[in-house]
Amino acid sequence: MAAVARTLLVAFVVVLAVLLGLPCLLLWTVLTRRPDFMYGLSMKFCRLAVRLAGIRVRVEGLESTPPRGCVFAANHASNLDPVLLLSALPRRVSIFAKRELFRIPIFSAGMRLAGFIPVDRGGREALAGIATAVQRLGTGLSLAIFPEGTRSPDGRVRPFKKGALAIAMDAGVPVVPVSIAGTQRLLPKGNWIIRPGEVIIRLGPAVDASGCTPKDRPELLARLQSLVAAGLPADQQPSQHAPPQSE
Repeated sequence: MAAVARTLLVAFVVVLAVLLGLPCLLLWTVLTRRPDFMYGLSMKFCRLAVRLAGIRVRVEGLESTPPRGCVFAANHASNLDPVLLLSALPRRVSIFAKRELFRIPIFSAGMRLAGFIPVDRGGREALAGIATAVQRLGTGLSLAIFPEGTRSPDGRVRPFKKGALAIAMDAGVPVVPVSIAGTQRLLPKGNWIIRPGEVIIRLGPAVDASGCTPKDRPELLARLQSLVAAGLPADQQPSQHAPPQSE
């Protein structure tokens, strides 16, 4: 019951913030043409919501993060992952988001001004999203991406798709492997109740994708997945019987 109460409290606070606080931030951003203030305040609010949910976040490896724009490539086991990852990084970061989220009034305007990228899986729109991501990286912004393409049903790392590396190679930026440990226990796929607990976010050594060719991609992709898996506990290690991912 405590977890249900916490979840409802967080939902109430989030809705209140979107309806009352976000419009003011949107107006400020439009007038100043500077989204950094809105983004920074929103991340502080996300950290507050995470604490209200009873989640403790420990971040390791920030000191080795490249100072310039880069691609943060993380495993994906829960809907908590994007919020926890973005609010843990001390810089403004773009991210791919489902197009359905961009249909939510007010909230969608905030995501667009923050530089988030709407995308549907497959087709021309996915290619347009990749081009937009490369453009964002060209301006010095960083990008967070989940190379598995979707949430893992059991928390174990699934095979990576090539998109994260392709974007980094096109933009000439490094890829930082990110291991998110523990979110599958706090908000599993198919559940809506947030349970309290600890999450560890480990940032590994950056993989240099500049100067690489498509021929180098399979080796780099395997290295990237290995680095992400290395920062995870045993119950999130890749399954030997995981089905291959489609491109």
